[in-house]
Amino acid sequence: MRFPFALSAKIAGHIIKHKLKRTPKFAMVLQLEPLHTCNLTCTGCGRIREYSTNLKDMVPLEKCLAVAMECDAPMVSICGGEPLIYPKIEELVNGLLDQKRVIYICTNGVFMRKKMRDYLAAIYSPEVESKLAQLLAGKLITDKEAEAIRKADGAAKKKSVIRPTQWMYWNVHVDGLEFTHDLIVEREGVFKECVEAIKMAKIIGYQVATNTTVYKETDVTEIEDMFKFLSSLEVDGHTISPGYDYDAAKKDMVKRLGRDPQEFFLTRTMTRQKFAKIQQWGEQFTIFGTPVYQEFLAGKRELTCTAWAIPTYNIKGWKAPCYLMTDGHYDGYQEMLAKVNWEKYGVVNGVARDSRCEHCMVHCGYDPSGALGTNYQAGDNWKNFKYNFGAKPKPFAKTPELHQRAYNGSTIGKGHLAAAQAAVNSPAAGARGAFSTTEHHEAHVGTFCGTESNEAQAPEGKK
Repeated sequence: MRFPFALSAKIAGHIIKHKLKRTPKFAMVLQLEPLHTCNLTCTGCGRIREYSTNLKDMVPLEKCLAVAMECDAPMVSICGGEPLIYPKIEELVNGLLDQKRVIYICTNGVFMRKKMRDYLAAIYSPEVESKLAQLLAGKLITDKEAEAIRKADGAAKKKSVIRPTQWMYWNVHVDGLEFTHDLIVEREGVFKECVEAIKMAKIIGYQVATNTTVYKETDVTEIEDMFKFLSSLEVDGHTISPGYDYDAAKKDMVKRLGRDPQEFFLTRTMTRQKFAKIQQWGEQFTIFGTPVYQEFLAGKRELTCTAWAIPTYNIKGWKAPCYLMTDGHYDGYQEMLAKVNWEKYGVVNGVARDSRCEHCMVHCGYDPSGALGTNYQAGDNWKNFKYNFGAKPKPFAKTPELHQRAYNGSTIGKGHLAAAQAAVNSPAAGARGAFSTTEHHEAHVGTFCGTESNEAQAPEGKK
């Protein structure tokens, strides 16, 4: 099967239950943001700027679990910010599992390996040695880290940890191959860390997914190579969505980077061009997202936004009308459903009800539209059933050529800071005494953005 039977059956059962009850609006996925603090400053992400906060601004654990019960979505996407910074992330994951939710931990991957080492320390026994041997052979942990796992004390054994289960996925942010991804997250070495975390997760027995945003400058051929590479790592599934110029992202693009958002984000026409082969990708790779949504992205049909089906809860409450647009926050999910005029938003028959919705084709608004199967004449329900319960695509073979195409950035000395670093280290730079900001910016001409704040920072274990 393309997806685990228990997961597909759970989602299908949830939809059927509400269809039989004729529930007009109901939650399918809860986007839960326990905090907005992040260790990266990804280009195109306005979230941590929209909610300018610090670590003390968090949703308490008890409230996180309560809002999941309140909207009763079968799936919870724990996002942010970087959710692995949340001090109670282990308790949150385990609490949601106790509620029988399907969980996606949406992470940039930088802290994943530490969380998995915590798990290995908590369960350590002689039987774990075979896993440690594989991890050591792959250089995914160090000798020192392996020894720390073996010698874990009582407190480490009792610590709440994130354990492998069929009900949870690590959902790792990967926006392209090494050069592109590191450029978008504005820090070199992150792609390599993501890959190593994915490899470690698969050895231990976790399910792993990835999520990718496609921008105007994204090379479609590179996306295909990325899927092939991730498939060779036996990643369990992929979410892919077009980059949309929501207000917070546009403001960040202009204020922080001095860039015109129109150079970066996709229009509706551009999205259809970029996603022309999405249905082919869906056959080759395990793409999360209904075939109906894939038809929509490819420009073969229209859908009406159902943002209420993927609600967002964060430090200010229930965010409306959607994950990307903010017109207000509400204390309760049912209150939000009742008070928001949903007919004001979305695009109907090619006409935007709200100008901000004109170019949006993002999965959090339109994928649930495809899952709800509203067009019976088009056979939507059958398409979804056949896709979800059909055969899973086979992994791509690991080849030296695929590996070489993947590691096309800082690993081979061609990262986006390479020109700046070469200039800093040159004899001429030493004579000048400093490398100017202007020269640094010019080193990024023709790329997504300049990045001057993070080059001294490295992922875990890379400093």
